[in-house]
Amino acid sequence: MTKKNSKKVKEDSDDLAIASSTFPEPDNEPVEDIFEDEKSEKKKKKKKKKNKDDEAEAEAEAPQAPEKSEAADEEQDDKKNKKDKSKKKVDPKKEKKGGPGKKALAAMQETLRKIREEEERIRREEEEAERKAAEEERIRQEQERKEQERRELRKQREKEKKERLKAEGKFLTPKQRAQQARSQASLEVLRAQGIDVPLIGEKRPRAGTRIRSNKQQQATVQTEERATSEEKTADETAAVIEETLVEEEVEEVKESWDAESSSEEEVEETPVPEPATVVQIEPTAKSDSEVSESSSEEEESDSSDESDDEDTKKTDAVSRREKALNRIQKRREAAEKNKNPDILRAPVVCVLGHVDTGKTKILDKLRRTHVQDGEAGGITQQIGATNVPIEAIREQSKMVSGFQDMQLKIPGLLIIDTPGHESFSNLRSRGSSLCDIAILVVDIMHGLEPQTIESLNLLKAKKTPFVVALNKIDRLYDWISNPRKDVKDLIKSQGKNTQLEFQDRAKLVITQLAEQSMNAAVYYENPDPRSYVSMVPTSAATGDGMGNLMALIVELTQTALAKRLMYSDELQATVLEVKAIPGYGTTIDVILINGTLHESDTIVLAGTDGPIVTQIRSLLLPQPMKELRVKNTYTEPKEVRAAQGVKITAKELEKAIAGLNLLVAYHPDEVEICKEEVAHELKSALGRIKLQDRGVYVQASTLGSLEALLEFLKTSEIPYANIRIGPVVKKDVMKASTMLEHNNQYAVILAFDVKIERDAQEMADSVGVKIFQADIIYHLFDSFMKYRDELKAKKREEFKDVAVFPCKLRILPQFIFNTRDPIVVGVVVESGIVKEGTPLCVPSKEFVNIGIVTNIEVNHKPIESARKGQEVCIKISPTPGDSPKLYGRHFDHTDLLVSKISRESIDACKEYFREDLQKPDWQLMVELKKLFQIL
Repeated sequence: MTKKNSKKVKEDSDDLAIASSTFPEPDNEPVEDIFEDEKSEKKKKKKKKKNKDDEAEAEAEAPQAPEKSEAADEEQDDKKNKKDKSKKKVDPKKEKKGGPGKKALAAMQETLRKIREEEERIRREEEEAERKAAEEERIRQEQERKEQERRELRKQREKEKKERLKAEGKFLTPKQRAQQARSQASLEVLRAQGIDVPLIGEKRPRAGTRIRSNKQQQATVQTEERATSEEKTADETAAVIEETLVEEEVEEVKESWDAESSSEEEVEETPVPEPATVVQIEPTAKSDSEVSESSSEEEESDSSDESDDEDTKKTDAVSRREKALNRIQKRREAAEKNKNPDILRAPVVCVLGHVDTGKTKILDKLRRTHVQDGEAGGITQQIGATNVPIEAIREQSKMVSGFQDMQLKIPGLLIIDTPGHESFSNLRSRGSSLCDIAILVVDIMHGLEPQTIESLNLLKAKKTPFVVALNKIDRLYDWISNPRKDVKDLIKSQGKNTQLEFQDRAKLVITQLAEQSMNAAVYYENPDPRSYVSMVPTSAATGDGMGNLMALIVELTQTALAKRLMYSDELQATVLEVKAIPGYGTTIDVILINGTLHESDTIVLAGTDGPIVTQIRSLLLPQPMKELRVKNTYTEPKEVRAAQGVKITAKELEKAIAGLNLLVAYHPDEVEICKEEVAHELKSALGRIKLQDRGVYVQASTLGSLEALLEFLKTSEIPYANIRIGPVVKKDVMKASTMLEHNNQYAVILAFDVKIERDAQEMADSVGVKIFQADIIYHLFDSFMKYRDELKAKKREEFKDVAVFPCKLRILPQFIFNTRDPIVVGVVVESGIVKEGTPLCVPSKEFVNIGIVTNIEVNHKPIESARKGQEVCIKISPTPGDSPKLYGRHFDHTDLLVSKISRESIDACKEYFREDLQKPDWQLMVELKKLFQIL
């Protein structure tokens, strides 16, 4: 029994060894847990074996079974033991390799312990760091809270102090304090001079009164002296304590500006002195109270300094603005002073006239003098203007007698190349036009035309000198052209008939100008150039007289306009156009009249969303002898001097408005002044435009085109409710859609020379706003009028059954064709207008409804309507739903038939059929309205 048990124990130990070798311990589990598992397994196995042994003993003690069964049992046990042994046999090398030894286990436990210690240490450090951060945050929040409380307390004290001083009448503003300090200083000066000035609160006897000595007064004087000495000592101690308090506060609480302001405020804060009162206080008590007062005053002074800081900021801003304004004023004065009559700028010339008079042809002739020969004749095409150098003028005018001997002072001519009258009327600078002299082109074959007269009135209003170009002289009968000859000699060399025709046509133009209250004469017959307008015969097609025109303009500008053309350093520039150029982005075309523009100057100009402040990136001028249309032909000078047309590239120019001035801020403090000036100019320009409550929405690309369009709409009697400069966006559609509630025909946007954003167009289509876009005013007007007529026709068709025209009918008794359903009778129209669909009633028979007029005939021919005095036959059908009426029973020929009107029918007539009714018809409408008692 014991041998068997010992053998089993040995087998168990072998099993454990095999288990440990075959099942290596996992990395993640601790070693102790593995050992515990092994121990529990061993216990279980021991328990099982014990049970088996007990069973074996029981069998031995029990009566022995037959030998066969025992033998079988033994055989089974041997087989089992053999199987177990075969299972448990393991290679000793493997056993050595798989199972960790004691040293390995100890090393593993050591490393595990170290890892745990390291983790514990890291965890403790993190907890400590978190705790410190939380503590710091709490301290910071506590400090902020205390600081906030201190500030609030300081503000409260300051407020209370101000209220107390105001209640006592002792509150002094900084201005009053300064005044008091000045008066105090003047008193001190008087005292220093020996003048006896009484102290504040000191009562002196009137002159002539007897002064009595009084012991009580002497005693009070002594106590005063004592008190003053005590006050001095207390003040000294208080000052020391106050200094320490201030230092502590600066270190602990105060911000730097508070610390600086407190000492200043103590100096400035001087309350109104009170009459001297005799008060006797213990020195210690005095000092303590003064310490508390001084500290509270100091806190109060800090908060009051905030208001003083605001005042100083305001005064600083005002002083900076004044300095900037003074600088600008001095600059203007200096520019005015430095003007020299010998240094002239190029005059700006505008070409005006009616359509097809040859304005463009004249400019074309000037620009393309020798293009056929492959050279540009020294004339360069500038942006928005043609710059004609003086050399080109000399070349063109060499045939003019006396011109070669003339001394030329001007550097050339700057001819504005934009749509005539529109650009001219809108190129203005502080109320005066930028145009120095104008060329009014008149077709000699047609004389003055409507647009020519309009341009003439514009010139008269601006008081601008001008020259008349009698163009198209080559159209005269038998005219022989010779551009190389003086036009005066050329006319004399023509045939007699040609000369007579020229004189007749020139006299006709002179007469037409006289009708417009202008004296005129041909330039070589002009008795007084100051009171008579000179006329130059020209031909833009052949070039006859072009040299004379140039020579006359140069002569006039150098003599009559010399003072105006003196070069000034003060900048004067106007934005002509805003356009996008590939490779340069959005650019502005500027006419530079006076002054100089530099690269990187800060410019201020008007924009749709307010003044635009930007920096000049580059100045672009076309290269000489090249066309502007050719790409990459721009030169980029560092500066441009007047007068010139120049293209400017800069940022944020997308929303710039053309037609207004461009300003340059030479210093940062001048920017605001320039912005105000530009905003005021735009506001005044738009403020002159009067809007209606109901009307169309108008948008244009420039201020000039907007004004031109509005003027056209005004003459066409089309009201406008809103205006804007720039492209059409969703915001504009929303504004225009408000008219849908009032009048559909005005829910329209007239977009002149501007682009329409895609989302704006989509929104307009969805809400029902119509957008008309055109580059020509007349096209825009025609499309709008067409739309309005279509809308009106649609509405008339819709309301034709509602609108009832007023009429009075008298039945002709001899023409009764049918008395009932339908009634066919002959009638005479006494007043008004009767048309098909008019409901009739009889007022004398309690307004009985007899039916609706369904047909009107005259001489067996149907007509739509009949007016007063006409005799017609009408067919009256009964009103649907009513019983048919009978002639002779419900009414007869003595009764008057009238149209049955209502409030709806009156409104429909007013709105859509106003033109169809004449004045007597409206008078009858008023009469019937009273008859039917319609409100």
